[in-house]
Formats: sequence, structure tokens, C-alpha cells
Amino acid sequence: MSGGDQEPGRYYVGVDVGTGSVRAALVDQRGVLLAFADQPINKWEPQFSHHEQSSEDIWAACCVVTKKVVQGIDVNQVRGLGFDATCSLVVLDKQFHPLPVNLEGDSRRNIIMWLDHRAVSQVHRINETQHSVLQYVGGVMSVEMQAPKLLWLKENLRETCWDKAGHFFDLPDFLSWKATGVTARSLCSLVCKWTYSAEKGWDDSFWKTIGLEDFVADNYSKIGNQVLPPGASLGNGLTPEAAKDLGLPAGVAVAASLIDAHAGGLGVIGADVRGHGLSCEGQPVTSRLAVICGTSSCHMGISRDPIFVPGVWGPYFSAMVPGFWLNEGGQSVTGKLIDHMVQGHAAFPELQAKAAARCQSVYAYLNSHLDLIKKAQPVGFLTVDLHVWPDFHGNRSPLADLTLKGMVTGLKLSQDLDDLAILYLATVQAIAFGTRLIIEAMEAAGHSVSTLFLCGGLSKNPLFVQMHADITGMPVILSQEVESVLVGAAILGACASGDFASVQEAMAKMSKVGKVVFPRLEDKRYYDKKYKVFLKLVEHQKEYAAIMKGD
Repeated sequence: MSGGDQEPGRYYVGVDVGTGSVRAALVDQRGVLLAFADQPINKWEPQFSHHEQSSEDIWAACCVVTKKVVQGIDVNQVRGLGFDATCSLVVLDKQFHPLPVNLEGDSRRNIIMWLDHRAVSQVHRINETQHSVLQYVGGVMSVEMQAPKLLWLKENLRETCWDKAGHFFDLPDFLSWKATGVTARSLCSLVCKWTYSAEKGWDDSFWKTIGLEDFVADNYSKIGNQVLPPGASLGNGLTPEAAKDLGLPAGVAVAASLIDAHAGGLGVIGADVRGHGLSCEGQPVTSRLAVICGTSSCHMGISRDPIFVPGVWGPYFSAMVPGFWLNEGGQSVTGKLIDHMVQGHAAFPELQAKAAARCQSVYAYLNSHLDLIKKAQPVGFLTVDLHVWPDFHGNRSPLADLTLKGMVTGLKLSQDLDDLAILYLATVQAIAFGTRLIIEAMEAAGHSVSTLFLCGGLSKNPLFVQMHADITGMPVILSQEVESVLVGAAILGACASGDFASVQEAMAKMSKVGKVVFPRLEDKRYYDKKYKVFLKLVEHQKEYAAIMKGD
């Protein structure tokens, strides 16, 4: 497992906290994943749109997976540790103990998850202020950001949570604090989710305007007044207590963290593309769009100068790649939507049984079933009269409309496996059309995108990847290491260790192209027509809403 004959191997550990599990990887200097482990974590949904987790449960899972990936190696060769996580809100008291974020008063459940939509009223009021900080989130703040959730806590859990709170962490920052005892925050989290400005810092007037002047009064100590760029080394590295928990030596370098999607972007966007016949080979890195697709999807584009895209978050300076501005589009539910459509269908039990009999996942089985029923036509043409609008959890980008709903048109009375497969296909296509809509908004504002770099769980689904290529008309690059988010986290650890001079150097050496999927350009006319229908669906939905609101 040595990184080279001349020197002992140098290893980095990346830890990724997703929505449903914690994953860890041991990665070498070339970005090769040597060991992998995962551990499920608990989620609670005490009422609709309230989603909660436990920071103690998550840290315990981090310890389990880290110990697993370093088994059998000399742990003194682990040079750095990097964390990424969902942008969920962790609440602790002044002694760093968990506080309840729920009406039941259960302090174990001290995290409001990223996908929690409880703060609808609060975000509506924040957006009505039209404060200047909102221009950095596409003009409209999302209910998934932290300011509305903080306001909800103040208004609804004043005595049990708000008044006792000493620390509000983004989950990635909680993990780096737990590992090092350092409360410094990552620029990534604060800029992307908390309205912090890399150039100007916090805006006092914003917090006063929305009714959270408490933070200004205590000089932002509860939400972070020391801010470091992702990959910066924190304090003296791992504390003895954290080192014992994780199975690593005390003092191992720990990096300022990233949000999970941004770690995925870091893990793919800097790959050396030479020799693959791609147009982006001779183009700057700004021509690449990283799409991190799992439970939800994030679309990461970078630019040398700030670009303001209506309905797309950012521009955020140095939030992912140092020295570049980041724009972040997104779809609130993608993997979760596919699961919802497939698992809710009458033929799902039959699908489960048949997939199990073949020792396949339900999605591998569906993909092969689509190949069976397509006959001589391209598989995508099976949805000629079935169309889906995918905003079952509102639209994050580029329409930034929380009120939008999902739509399906073209349903029949039959409910067999063929119907399920075609509905699954139409859902995958709808998600890809959503990506096309985000790209068009970014390009209209000044981005120039030629290539997609996909990573995350859905990038392992060949149908999902091919549909993104066909529907956007762009080649899709998949990393050699499918676990690009973990490679991104390990890149942070590598930077913190001092083994690389910069994040860019580590990106170039540790991320590699695996497979390139080209679009079927002969199918372009068909997808252009389906895209017209796609845009009509949301137009009609707005018309229906206007009719129902009318006299």
C-alpha cells in the first residue's frame, strides 16, 4: 500500500457525513481509495417537514468508520484528516452539550437537518426585507439555509433552546471542532449558508433587520468570529480525546471542512482531462460544471470574477476552490424523488422480488427492463407521452420557488412493471431537464459550460448519467474513484498536512478521469421537444395556481 518505493506511504482520511450514513475512506497521495467503511445514522421526522438528527450519534458513527479504514496500517503514516457533511444546523449549550431543536424537548435530537422545511414563514419574512446580502443567494434565500432556522428556534423554542444556546455550528464545523477543540468555522459553510462575506465579514444590519440582533451583541461568538479557508490546518490537530475515539495518533493535521457537495466538487472538478478528446481540455477549469447527485443534487460552477445568477446561490468567493467565485445551483430532491416514485408504485413489490432473485439492485433491474421493452428505438423515446415536473419538494434553482409541486402527465390505468420502468425513466429525465434549466440560467448570466463532472450516488447509475449527457448535449466525466466526495474530504486532509502546496495542486494530483459518457446527438431533436413540454408544465402549474387564487 506504499505510495512509492522511495518513501513510506502517506495516507489521508476523508470522512463524509451524508443524509443517511457516515462514510470514511483511506486515500493515498495519488487519490487512490485504499479502504472504505460506512455506518448508518439515525433520522427523526417528528412532524411533516421537520427533520432532525443527533450530533452524538453522528460523531459515534465517524469514530466507527475511521477506525475501520485505518485497520491494518501503521496509523503514524496518516498525515491528515478532512471532514465534509450536509449543511445541517447543530445546537449546543455554553458547555457544548446538545440542546433540543424540537417541541418534545428531546436534547439528543439537537440537529435541524438541511432538508428541514419548518421555517417557511421565517424565510418568507427574510426575503421580504430585500436586504442586500440576498443578492449572494440568487436574490431569494432558501428555507434550507441557516438564518430562517435560527429565527424559527428563537420564535418557537425560546426557553428550552434559544436562551440556553452557546454555539450554533454548521455540521461540518461541528465535526472539526469535535476533532480539534477549535471553534473556528470554515469559510465554505459561513459564506454558503450563513450570509458571511469573504471580503466584508458579517453584515450587522442583516441580523438586526431579521430580528436576530443577539448575534451582533456578542460579536458573533455563537455562530463564528474566526473563519478559515477550507483545507487550512486547525489548531494543534487531533486532540488526545478525539484521537482515541477515532483510532488515530494525537496531533494528526485536521482541515477546515467543506459542505458535502463542495467536497464532491473539489474531488472531481480539477481532474487532468488530457487524452480523452474533450473540448474542455484546452479550456479553463471555469468551463466545467460539477454535479454532485445523491439525495439531492448540487451544481457547482466556478468563475474568475463574480457572476450573479438569478435563482442560483452565490457568487461565493473561495468557498470551494481558493481564488475562484462559486455559483451553486441545486435540486432539493433527486435520489429521494426517484425512490419516492418507484417505491410508491403498485408494481414495486414485484420489482423487489424480481431484482432480489437476480441479486440486483432495483435500479439495475429497471435499467435492464427498459432495455428489454424499448425494442428498436432508443430507450429515452419510451416517454414520448409521459412527462414529469420534478419539484415535489419545491424548486431550489433556478426558479427559487418553494411553493412549486411535482407534476406527472400521461398516466394510464395499467400499473405493471413496464409502467413502473417508464415512470422511473421519465423521472430521471425530468431531473436531467432540471439540470439543463440550471445550466441555461448560469450561461445567460455569463458562465460558459462545456462539460459535466458527475459524482455522488446517482452517478453510479448508467441511465442517470446517459440521460444527463443526452439532455444537456454535453459529455459527462466520471471520476476514476467513484467516491469523489470522500476523495474531496481527503484532499482537505492532504492540504492541512502540508504535503501539497495548495488545494489546486492536491486536486490536480488526487482526482483522475475514469469514464467519459458522450451524448447521443442523433436524439437531440427528441429531447429538445420534451424540454419544451417540461417548461410548459411549470408554466401551466403557475396558471392553475392563479386560477384557483382568483375570484
